[in-house]
Amino acid sequence: MPELPEVETTRRGIAPHLIGQRVSRVIVRERRLRWPIPEDLDVRLSGQRIEAVERRAKYLLIKAEAGTLISHLGMSGNLRLVEAGLPAAKHEHVDIELESGLALRYTDPRRFGALLWSELPLEHELLARLGPEPLTELFDGERLYRLSRGKAVAVKPFIMDNAVVVGVGNIYATEALFAAGIDPRRAAGTVSRARYVRLAGEIKRVLAHAIERGGTTLRDFIGGDGQPGYFQQELFAYGRGGQFCKVCGSTLREVKLGQRASVYCPKCQR
Repeated sequence: MPELPEVETTRRGIAPHLIGQRVSRVIVRERRLRWPIPEDLDVRLSGQRIEAVERRAKYLLIKAEAGTLISHLGMSGNLRLVEAGLPAAKHEHVDIELESGLALRYTDPRRFGALLWSELPLEHELLARLGPEPLTELFDGERLYRLSRGKAVAVKPFIMDNAVVVGVGNIYATEALFAAGIDPRRAAGTVSRARYVRLAGEIKRVLAHAIERGGTTLRDFIGGDGQPGYFQQELFAYGRGGQFCKVCGSTLREVKLGQRASVYCPKCQR
């Protein structure tokens, strides 16, 4: 599933081509996504000028004059720019054609993503109860420490809870915990304030670096410019169970936490 850096990479790739452009028409070939695409999306969006392209957690917010298109890429979706009128292949479900002659094309083989319309996007049920963005001052180690007190849940699923902080998915939680030297199995309530300060800093660093590197290429992720990400080449723990630790040489171990694979170093992380 595309995570926050992949979604931010997509946003940065498509935004310069969308902002200020007017939508000429919307072509919907398949409405059956995770939630059905609104029947009147073409009527609502056609003729509208796009004013901003923003991100909230893993949702892209394409803001027009009269409302906002909320997009989620699901398990395997992507948004990329193509020439308007380019014949669509299988799984290329939606084209948002612009007066510039380009079209924003939504592709989703598994159809687990979303394209929804809202006049008040931040009040939409999918966004209203989300925690702070990890790369803002609203998120820090003190918040992690305060919310973790008394919690027996393992620290990894704790930092992946969108009510705690958004966008820290499996890849980046694994990498941040490795960098902070924290065993992902440790009960969240037993981690000290000082270690949470370090962990928050590593979450920010890992996510910012992944965005700079264009995200992580896993399965079929493609950014808004059609190019893959390169952060996968720099992973220390995620997906490396049974391999050697790049820091100490120990064998990395893999366990299941919250039904997700978690890799850690038994020597570097405690």
